[in-house]
Parts: sequence; structure tokens; C-alpha cells
Amino acid sequence: MTATASAQKKLVQYVVVRSDLIHTLAWPLGAVITQACHATTAAIHLFYSDPDTQDYLADLDNMHKVVLEAKTEEALSSLASTLTEKGVSHKLWMEQPENIPTCLALKPYPKETVQPYLRKFKLFK
Repeated sequence: MTATASAQKKLVQYVVVRSDLIHTLAWPLGAVITQACHATTAAIHLFYSDPDTQDYLADLDNMHKVVLEAKTEEALSSLASTLTEKGVSHKLWMEQPENIPTCLALKPYPKETVQPYLRKFKLFK
């Protein structure tokens, strides 16, 4: 797929990060960013052969990610359950050895395909 075709398709990789890790549990910002990096890398790896993932990676200089916040562990876990139920490919990142869900990343999707599941989440701040 050409860069123009990819842009027309508007592939986006959504990342949802728990904001309470910073605001309530006092995790360092760098540690939280690391969690998001782990999740996005894992999602790309898990769904590497998916056609949308391949199209997304074919135009590296124009990758589009949207980082949203889940205010609590429960909100993140509920989203993961909904995505699984609806067949939306994603990776829920679990920090080890504590086994704490910290964020999730979807594989790249056309924006309109997955946006309905993410509407209640605001941009991460």
C-alpha cells in the first residue's frame, strides 16, 4: 500500500494507559511511558502478519497513534474484556512480577472500526 492509500485508510494504533499509575500510585512518568512502549511493541509483534499492521508499518514516517487514559485498573480491565468479546485485536500489558495491568494497545485499525469502543476515554494527560 502506498503512503497515500494508507493515509486514506486512516490506520491508527490506539493505546490506553492507566492514569492512576501516575496520579494515585505515584509511578514515575518514564515508567508509565515504558509500559505503553511494551504494549505497542507487543501488539505489533502479535499481529505482525495482519494486513492493516503491514500497511501501517509500510509508512513508518506517518504512523498515527492515539494515547488515551483509563482512570483506574477496573476501567482498563473492562475495556480489555469488551475488546476481547467484540473480537478487537489488542494486547493487555501486565507488569511483572506484580501481574498488574498497566495499559493496552490495539493493533493498527481503521479509526472508524474501533473508535466506538474508545469514545468514553479521553486523551492521556
